[in-house]
Amino acid sequence: MTNTSLLNQIFSPKDIKNLSEAELSRLCLEIRNIIVNTVSQTGGHLASNLGVVELTVAIHSVFDVPFDKIVFDVGHQCYAHKLLTGRLDRIGTIRQENGLSGFPKRSESPCDCFNTGHSSTSISAAYGIACSAEMKKNNRYTVAVIGDGALSGGLAYEGLNNAGRSKKNLIVILNDNKMSISENVGSMARYLSDMRIKPTYLDAKSRVQSNLEKLPAVGKPIADGMRSTKEFIKDELFGQRKNLFEYFGFRYYGPYDGHDITQLRKALKAAKRRRGPVLVHICTVKGKGYEYAEKNPGAFHGISSFDIKTGDSKRSTKGYSDVFGEALCDLAEKDKRICAITAAMSIGTGLDGFAGKYKERFYDVGIAEEHAVTFAAGLAAGKSIPVFAVYSTFLQRSYDQILHDAALQNLHIVLAVDRAGIVGEDGETHQGIFDVAFFNTIPNVTVYAPSDFNELRTMLNKAVYDTGGVAAVRYPRGGESCLPEDYQYQDAPFQIYGSTKSKYLIITYGRLFVQACAAKKQLAAVGRDCCILKLNTVKPIPQEAVLAAKGFRRILFAEEGIRSGGVGEAFGFMLYQNGYKGQFVLNAIEGFVPQAKTNSALHHLELDSEGMVKKLLNSEE
Repeated sequence: MTNTSLLNQIFSPKDIKNLSEAELSRLCLEIRNIIVNTVSQTGGHLASNLGVVELTVAIHSVFDVPFDKIVFDVGHQCYAHKLLTGRLDRIGTIRQENGLSGFPKRSESPCDCFNTGHSSTSISAAYGIACSAEMKKNNRYTVAVIGDGALSGGLAYEGLNNAGRSKKNLIVILNDNKMSISENVGSMARYLSDMRIKPTYLDAKSRVQSNLEKLPAVGKPIADGMRSTKEFIKDELFGQRKNLFEYFGFRYYGPYDGHDITQLRKALKAAKRRRGPVLVHICTVKGKGYEYAEKNPGAFHGISSFDIKTGDSKRSTKGYSDVFGEALCDLAEKDKRICAITAAMSIGTGLDGFAGKYKERFYDVGIAEEHAVTFAAGLAAGKSIPVFAVYSTFLQRSYDQILHDAALQNLHIVLAVDRAGIVGEDGETHQGIFDVAFFNTIPNVTVYAPSDFNELRTMLNKAVYDTGGVAAVRYPRGGESCLPEDYQYQDAPFQIYGSTKSKYLIITYGRLFVQACAAKKQLAAVGRDCCILKLNTVKPIPQEAVLAAKGFRRILFAEEGIRSGGVGEAFGFMLYQNGYKGQFVLNAIEGFVPQAKTNSALHHLELDSEGMVKKLLNSEE
């Protein structure tokens, strides 16, 4: 090829098969530049994507995608994969409305074999794909790419356990950019590791074992004896004891330099030659190739648009997560019973300040939301006050633990439910629209919904001190919006804003209260009086709120959550139980919500002020 851009000449993975390793290295530089430039404009997951560029290029040069199947755990690291699979011309639309998803997506490309977005799923999914291929006599390779962070999730070990004992063909690539999993025992270990992946060694070993096992009576015992002798020599002479993955039943290769194309290709080719489950352990640098991301990979994990030259993010306003973190620190300063829990999201949830000030009361449990809730229940049983800060979308994984380990025992734990409602560009896998619906099915749960920073502080205090059982405070992503100057928060389960003599009533909670206030103003401009019933506590629904709503002829319930099982559905049922004779319109979310900026998504869902006005005026027809 010429010195022109290599990436512009790649329309599918097949186009990199004949590139030299020097060209592959050059291709990696081009991919890094594209990723940095793109994310600086669109925002997205930067550090994780930069860390796997060489790995992704090596995978596509060795395997035949889409015939071979690659499952990326979580999917934070799929940008290079998208660039190599015919999506270069659309990369500027990533995470944008009607653009490329920031995660693997089956509907987007045949090269994306499994949708991801939540952690620790890749091994289970890839194992299922491999078993399906075997049943169909399909001689394809299946690869799971999982990070050391995702390996802290219990689901990953369930997948390892089943895949390892099955002896099915499956390749797991462990991308280790932080955790030291296997001890480096020196040059001999590296020599033996390199030797084990040579094709001549593998072929000879396979032939010897196969021929021995064909010998009648004595062949299998001799082969077993050779394997035992080999393990003894490795253990006693070289100190190479089995690691965790080998106990699970995987053949272990590594660790390898995840930025060395030559070494990666050798390791992956060796893995292809093995029968049965194989784990290839590589070590990478998160943020590789961009100075600011390398120095601070946490800050550049998920980032808004930024200045490439300085690394400064263009997001400067304080968000709900920041206010929550500050408020919790204030409470913890006065009460040593308060402790904080995060599932590998201390920065994202605003707990980094707490971690610095109260290290002995801060627990990062890794990507293990189920464990986090049961751990919190244990802390509560010991008379501590645990506060688990977690994104709404990830709390879904803890439903059974909330129900069985906390609520059933009426243990007092506090759930700080971040990113509640529409989250925007991360799309379907991250929208926080289901938490209220599943909370509604669990007894002994109280749910608060603040509409601004001051209410968040007040409600967090109530959740910590004035509430029994499970207390949840749910709040959205980003900053607060301006409330009307004449609005005053009342420390009560609900409050009325506007005249109770109005014909129209909007019932809502949380962030949508601001939209409802704007709708009230717009309706006044066309001669329609409107009142707002704001729920501060959305579970349990205050009976007094239902009685207060009965006097209005037309009611719109606007909810930034799933319709089925949501607050609006329950409120409407209670209204009619209490003899309501008017018109009740429920506007909530039905189905999954695609990626788009939050305001745009709310507009499409008719949950902004314009949509509320439209719904109420249409109810007159």
